[in-house]
Amino acid sequence: MEEKKMNVNLSPEVAKGIYANLAIIAHSGSEFILDFASIMPGVQQANVQSRIILTPENAKRLLFALQDNMSKYEDQFGKVNISGKPMPGSTIPMSFGGGEA
Repeated sequence: MEEKKMNVNLSPEVAKGIYANLAIIAHSGSEFILDFASIMPGVQQANVQSRIILTPENAKRLLFALQDNMSKYEDQFGKVNISGKPMPGSTIPMSFGGGEA
């Protein structure tokens, strides 16, 4: 089977990216909501920078793609260890809270 190529347009503004050190994940019967936020040390309020809404099927595809890419990353650069300590410059670790939307 021949693989189809897809063109993806990436505007300069989007290409800059957005920093996040907090992720909040919620779900309903029909969608997953991923909120990416940043929180500064000593501040009790996180500001959501971006929200992504996915179908459950596409959320699972994202999960598999992240697992595949992490495996490739670790093959090239070494194992990524998670200590449970806060990320540098942050008072809290990257969080993946769950819940219903």
